[in-house]
Amino acid sequence: MNRRSAISGLAAAIVALSAPQVAVAASPRATLVSAAFETGGKSQALALVNSAIGALNATLAKDANNRDAQLQQGIAYGYRGKLTRSIGDARKARDLLTKFVQRHPSDPEGQVALGGWHLTVLNDVGSLVGGTLGASKSKGIAALDRAVKQGANRAFFPAYSGLSRIALDSSDVSAAKALLQKASSAAAPSEVDRITRAAAGRVLALINSGKPKEASRLAQDLLPFGRFS
Repeated sequence: MNRRSAISGLAAAIVALSAPQVAVAASPRATLVSAAFETGGKSQALALVNSAIGALNATLAKDANNRDAQLQQGIAYGYRGKLTRSIGDARKARDLLTKFVQRHPSDPEGQVALGGWHLTVLNDVGSLVGGTLGASKSKGIAALDRAVKQGANRAFFPAYSGLSRIALDSSDVSAAKALLQKASSAAAPSEVDRITRAAAGRVLALINSGKPKEASRLAQDLLPFGRFS
């Protein structure tokens, strides 16, 4: 097992930032953004995630077809699974995101979240334990590839895909490099596009310097909750 926590919080959870529009301060999406990238410790992050889960559950109790709430709920349970190492929450996140993608197969946010779930579980706990949770490298990469294809010219999707692939496997240099290069020249209409494009540039510099292992470690640090590692 590597130094990252045992249960995935969905590397794809970064998608909580991915909509170009500005989220209102009290929204679950904004709360998840704060938990993922702004908090200084796990206990504070967990409190925010629990708050978001409560709000999302309440929203869906009133409007079960609220599309964004469905997506954010899957992400939020993944966050909590990572922070608490809860297998139950990790499985719930998998099921919610799988269902979301089945309903909305052309939504790149759903694809990147599900793809991130697969690769991050494998990165956190390895193929043996990850397999018991349903994690699959091939399924994860396929979902990430669909996200890149569906995500138009936004930097977030190739950047996140490239970071996830090199974080999981330092030998996956060719594919990761192509994705990170694509991200470096893509549009950045939202904060997360700018964040991940900058991260892609840092990791790409190490790859170009012939340092794939260092690139892999940096990518892990730059993905959601990597600062807690």
